[in-house]
Amino acid sequence: MSNLDIALLSFPVLLVLIFARMPIGLAMLICGFFGNYLVLDRFTPILAQMKTLTFTTFSSYSLSIIPLFLLMGQFAAKGGMSQALFRAANGWIGHRKGGVAMAAIGACAGFGAICGSSIATAATMGKVALPELKRFGYDGGLATGALAAGGTLGILIPPSVILVIYAILTEQNIAKLFLAAVVPGILAMLGYMLTIAIYVRLKPGSSGLRDKAPMAERLRLTVEVWPVLVVFFLVIFGIYFGWFTPTEGAAIGAAGTGLIALFNGGLKGGALGDSIRETAVASGMIFLIILGAGVYNSFLALSQLPQESAAWVVEQGFSPWMVLTVILLTYLVFGCVMDSLSMILLTVPIFFPIVSGLDFGLSPDEFAIWFGILILIVVEVGLITPPVGLNLFIINSMAKDTPMIRTFLGAAPFVASDIVRTVILAVFPVITLFLVRWLY
Repeated sequence: MSNLDIALLSFPVLLVLIFARMPIGLAMLICGFFGNYLVLDRFTPILAQMKTLTFTTFSSYSLSIIPLFLLMGQFAAKGGMSQALFRAANGWIGHRKGGVAMAAIGACAGFGAICGSSIATAATMGKVALPELKRFGYDGGLATGALAAGGTLGILIPPSVILVIYAILTEQNIAKLFLAAVVPGILAMLGYMLTIAIYVRLKPGSSGLRDKAPMAERLRLTVEVWPVLVVFFLVIFGIYFGWFTPTEGAAIGAAGTGLIALFNGGLKGGALGDSIRETAVASGMIFLIILGAGVYNSFLALSQLPQESAAWVVEQGFSPWMVLTVILLTYLVFGCVMDSLSMILLTVPIFFPIVSGLDFGLSPDEFAIWFGILILIVVEVGLITPPVGLNLFIINSMAKDTPMIRTFLGAAPFVASDIVRTVILAVFPVITLFLVRWLY
């Protein structure tokens, strides 16, 4: 059996381990470990690599941004910022048809701007918005589907943990990737709101109406969200204008949200300890996945699979757009069985060399940024598609009276919105890149 055959065989083995409910990071580590052994016919090199790779992974300065952004999200949730965002959005648009669900989407976008995690955004906003959606008679499928979709804005609107990982894997500028994600993030939010507007008009009984809030109340509620705006603009513009590095920006954001949570009384009792503990658990899970992916990808590199795949695609003479379409469709399929971080870590080292050699009329740096945003969008679709869609399960677990199948059906229109947006951004790269070109 050739090294290439061993690498190809490792994919079904990896999927079997994942389906057997083995943690994905551990599954990739095992496949990479024994794959290295089969290629080299001895354990010594992989054992030596495990020693150095583990240290370099867990001591990486670049990766220190991840626990800081996670801690920032924890403090934001504990400090009541999610409630303030939802109340403000609800005050402005909650009286419209489907307005409370639209307000939930807007609040998810605002919370995603200070969180960086899809799962945390979905879980936090689900606790805040679900009771209100039920109170105003929203259909269970629409309510849970909208919140699950809104949660995906947590990884699209900067800062984003997934974009940080992609930047490290492809050696790209984190600030440029954050900037490129702004317009697609706003389009995602508007697309979800438009989806809700269409849904409630096609199904008139799926939503209720609330009274229009007086202008004085709207202004008061808007003033309450000023801490969120301050933290977001300080972190994002500070990174863009070079006032501090992305890691320093994450530290400032975490400190800022921590102080706000402290003044709001959100860190009373054991809340501070809970925030740190939950951040540590989430960071440990992510770092294990990164370590497992590192071992597995070193095995794939050793087998020459990425290089052979890239050469094969070039030899076939496929058009660049055909290759890109197949890759994006592959991500949609993978999203049904894998989480977003694992997909990025597993596939980018394989797919990126393939598409980097194709001509899309962009410079190498622009292509890498554009491709990263497209991947991020199709990865987020996987969070709201069965059977694994994590956001769907998180939101549905909070809505005990809504069957899982109704949540799946409720998310379907938002998946359609994501696919339309992906096509638009793929056909018109300038939508993603114009801010980067303008400011850099």
